[in-house]
Amino acid sequence: MTVGCGCTRRSLLKGGALALVGLGSVPRFLVRAAAAEPVGARPRVLIAIFQRGAVDGLSMIVPHAEPAYYAARRSIAIARPVASNSDTAIDLDGRFGLHPALAALKPLWDERRLAVVHACGSPATTRSHFDAQDYMESGTPEVKNTPDGWLSRGLKAAGSSPVSPLRAVAMGPRLPRILRGEAGAVAMSSVAEFDVKSPMAPGTGAVDARRGFESMYEQGLHDLLHGTGRETFEALKVLKVADPGRNLPANGARYPAGRFGQHLLQIAQLIKADIGLQVAFADVGGWDTHAGQGNERGQLASRFKEFADAVAALDRDLADRMSDVVVLTMSEFGRTVAENGNRGTDHGRATAMLVLGGPVCGRRVLGRWPGLDRAQLDEGRDLAVTTDFRDLFGEIAHRHLGVPATGSVFPGFAFDPTRAPGVLGRSPST
Repeated sequence: MTVGCGCTRRSLLKGGALALVGLGSVPRFLVRAAAAEPVGARPRVLIAIFQRGAVDGLSMIVPHAEPAYYAARRSIAIARPVASNSDTAIDLDGRFGLHPALAALKPLWDERRLAVVHACGSPATTRSHFDAQDYMESGTPEVKNTPDGWLSRGLKAAGSSPVSPLRAVAMGPRLPRILRGEAGAVAMSSVAEFDVKSPMAPGTGAVDARRGFESMYEQGLHDLLHGTGRETFEALKVLKVADPGRNLPANGARYPAGRFGQHLLQIAQLIKADIGLQVAFADVGGWDTHAGQGNERGQLASRFKEFADAVAALDRDLADRMSDVVVLTMSEFGRTVAENGNRGTDHGRATAMLVLGGPVCGRRVLGRWPGLDRAQLDEGRDLAVTTDFRDLFGEIAHRHLGVPATGSVFPGFAFDPTRAPGVLGRSPST
């Protein structure tokens, strides 16, 4: 963007910052930001997707070999697989199947790049969305005063040099709990609109993004004093140079038009821009299906289709770059095994979590399946948790992000490779 007199905002910022360094009045981050260029390395990338609202793992990954599943869900069960019928569960291994609306993910399964961890969840027994999400993002079940998120701790423990100001990015208007901490991260509603917040233009009530170096510097310093300016300002400079928006979807990828699809599109743009991204976070809601959940069709099926189409588009768009990418889904808890009186499901315990990407040892449903007979249920109503989410997340942090096995990613919980589900394979030591 041109500021005036034929110079760019980048050149104005760089020249102005360097000219003022001798006065000792410019923060060091501003000088570094003025000269920032895109980082050329291709680090391993983790894309974490939070399905907020408690996704029904029994509809997402259907236990179609379980008679108790069909007995408990007279109107909302997903029909057993029939090869010639696209409105039934898509068989995976003779025991479990994909919801038919998730058909876009089946090729990843067939190519051994999609794994499922079923009966996964938290040891915390809360049925509060707020508390359960907090525990999962902080990585400390039943502890409410943890100051940071497990992904931030993981990035700090993994270390990296040089560290990109866009090492960790959350798609959304605010930084999620999972990325808050010392490692540093930025949040953006969209790549195109990401900017240092500027003062309102006089008399307009609108943000003035063109007031030049002075307003940018003043606001950057103001944000720095509140602990957000460094990451935001440096990230802004890198984005202006890298211009991720020029990386249009490739290989025929078509992202859904909704918020979630567009967020995954922009994550793909950031990855292709080679700006040093290591962790990206996106969330998608609409999973709290207390009434009118539907079965092969209905509100849950619509959410599944949008979700699967977006993830499949990301995979197609990135193509061979998926060899460096792992996508992890999570949800705060699952739903009750039995349907309720409103043809929906209520808050439960365990759910299914998906892991996909080039490094994944896929085409497997992992974790110990506890069964759905009444005596096997948690409190007689819920799918029991047999895989602690920290064992799954810890495996990915250790084997994909490079966090030492001794790293304190989950306070009070020691990562043990022998408990890992094995989504990334077994190391020689295990």
